[in-house]
Amino acid sequence: PRSELGERNPAVSHGFCSTIVLNNPRRRNALSLPMLQSLRRDLLHDVKSRELRVIVIAAKGPVFCSGHDLKELSSEDDVKHHSQVFELCAEVMTLIQKLPVPVIAKVNGLATAAGCQLVASCDIAVASEKSQFATPGVNIGLFCSTPAVALGRSLPRKVALEMLFTGEPLSAHEALMHGLVSKVVPEDKLEEETMKISQKICESSKSVLALGKATFYRQITQDLDTAYKITTKVMVDNLTLRDGQEGIEAFVQKRKPVWSH
Repeated sequence: PRSELGERNPAVSHGFCSTIVLNNPRRRNALSLPMLQSLRRDLLHDVKSRELRVIVIAAKGPVFCSGHDLKELSSEDDVKHHSQVFELCAEVMTLIQKLPVPVIAKVNGLATAAGCQLVASCDIAVASEKSQFATPGVNIGLFCSTPAVALGRSLPRKVALEMLFTGEPLSAHEALMHGLVSKVVPEDKLEEETMKISQKICESSKSVLALGKATFYRQITQDLDTAYKITTKVMVDNLTLRDGQEGIEAFVQKRKPVWSH
């Protein structure tokens, strides 16, 4: 049970898009300890590459991700093992938002519990029309408390709590309406739309995007005054970047910028 790195997409100009595929369809791509370890390794694989621009997380089979492997959470395993599973999962989810490049979830199927958490933790999520999203842990006596962290930051509170309290799924269009996903497309357009977003991201400066992503997640949990203090300083810092000046000069000169990244 593991994730695997797909090929670097040569269709993306100005850098490459790295695709990570959850590849254990027989176990509904459950986030077992080996899967989480593999996913963490794959997320970090090219992170220092100057050419990496976007990471896409996809999956094989009809289920994007079913959440934790419940066999690992039985009474046969001790508290230490259970803690290891949840701590590593939290590390992977927070790592996604700490990476210097945008991470896109490409969802084609069911995403439940920690799988839904994974979608909510990504910067952008593109879903096919057949996709569904649920946190059904309450139905088996294991409330989705850690998925609730990501859901509560992506969805309106009452929508998140209804999902958590009932376990009932959201359709792809409901997920779009409430902000869990960015875009919903027909299944046969999912790859095309995901790459379209990736290509657009690749047209921008990597250093500017990295600064902007880090700042967004830093300010979003702050009060309004603190958020403006943080972002005001970052705007000034952004102007000191070589690409910050290049972008302004290119705009004034009515030409395309040449990014140094």
